[in-house]
Amino acid sequence: MITATIVGAGPNGLTAAAVLARAGVDVTVVERLPTIGGATSSAATLGEGTIVDLGSAAHPFGVTSAAFRALGLEEPELGEHRLEWVHADYPLAHPLPGGRAALLHRDAEQTARQLGVDRDAWLRLHAPATERPYDIAEAILSPLVRIPEHPLLLARLGLRGAWPATMLAPAIFRSGAARALFAGAATHATLPLEHPLTSAFGIAFGGVGHSTGWPFAKGGSQGISDALARVAVAAGARIETGVEVTDLRELPPSDLTLLDLTPHQLLRLGGLELEPGYTRRLAGWKYGPAVSKVDWLLDGPVPWEDERVTGAGTIHLGGTIGEIAAAERDVAAGRMPARPFVLACQPTAADPTRAPAGKHILWAYAHVPNGYPGDAVPAIEAQIERFAPGFRERILKRIATPPAALESWNPNLVGGAIGGGSLAGTQQLMRPTLVSPYRVPTTGRGDASAIYLCSSSAPPGGGAHGMSGWHAAHAALRDLD
Repeated sequence: MITATIVGAGPNGLTAAAVLARAGVDVTVVERLPTIGGATSSAATLGEGTIVDLGSAAHPFGVTSAAFRALGLEEPELGEHRLEWVHADYPLAHPLPGGRAALLHRDAEQTARQLGVDRDAWLRLHAPATERPYDIAEAILSPLVRIPEHPLLLARLGLRGAWPATMLAPAIFRSGAARALFAGAATHATLPLEHPLTSAFGIAFGGVGHSTGWPFAKGGSQGISDALARVAVAAGARIETGVEVTDLRELPPSDLTLLDLTPHQLLRLGGLELEPGYTRRLAGWKYGPAVSKVDWLLDGPVPWEDERVTGAGTIHLGGTIGEIAAAERDVAAGRMPARPFVLACQPTAADPTRAPAGKHILWAYAHVPNGYPGDAVPAIEAQIERFAPGFRERILKRIATPPAALESWNPNLVGGAIGGGSLAGTQQLMRPTLVSPYRVPTTGRGDASAIYLCSSSAPPGGGAHGMSGWHAAHAALRDLD
């Protein structure tokens, strides 16, 4: 029987385990932490009766993931480990100066109608992702070097998506509300909005939100990882926690080894003799901006100026497109902005079971320079207070997790970066190589075990969608044929 060892039990490692085990491979997953999930896990860190997402929270590309759907994570057969998506009233809100907010509805027409003069432009721009959310997710969550399954759809996205968001938004939108709503979605690229392809993020995130939403996993993001683990174990995989791997020679021999690690960890891993060119590529890997995360337990809902924002699952706090662009430029240049872009989630708006009765959880992070050593909490809370006066008075407890703490908890989050590596420059195409991105070329141990990269540093990149593990596992299976 073919054997495989997977290092890392995040969504990508667990997805790979499920794929391989279902194909008849004898799979063992090893994880350094005492629990599975990596950056897709939850715990009662704010006290008894709370469920706090330690990493990812809202999942627009989790609900559309081809891997999760193919593995049947929502099937009743999984029992208590079945994944269930829950939605807030609105996927997204973007508070604006002056007290009003732009809302993204799970209905494109509703979203566009509130934008007035930009109604038609909004609908046309987002049509590819709005009309075919699963196909657009499949198109953008796949390796770039391939024959696309939906070439016309990808072309429709690319015509506008290739533009920098700071060029496209002012060119087609007349209102500040439409420009800001689009810019907030584009900021998920974690790049300055002047960069090419940032508009593709705005189109994809906005359009998918119109149709499939930006849901939460009921009971916490841990539910995603638990469902994946249940599928993998049901197919015969074994999962061992509390096992830190620093040298591959410590592992039992196997035919396949899949690494849910980023380049920084690969270079430090003993027993892995990499080809020189690949080593140079990993040594030059850039991780890009980081996040500084804060979780709060509140004695009531956030007192947003626009009360409708209370019903939003995700909130983008950055103000106007100009303010957002300036903040992202500062972060990319290594400067901490006075008003950082803050992404907040209100999980209790969709899942009240995450907090004791009458209490609420607020989850947020700010984009900050990689490895930022300062205290970002005052700037984050000031940005929230700007659009929700009286917010600080609602705080019962706070837990701050700066970049260094994120990396200490999960070494894949190098310097606090959450995407497995910046998308700037060639790293959008070469993750970490253009051709055969999942196969790790070796000069020594590769003769005994074929090595594969299945982390967010491989295509398609960051996010709790499992697609890097899905593609890496299928690449390994193809190589076995």
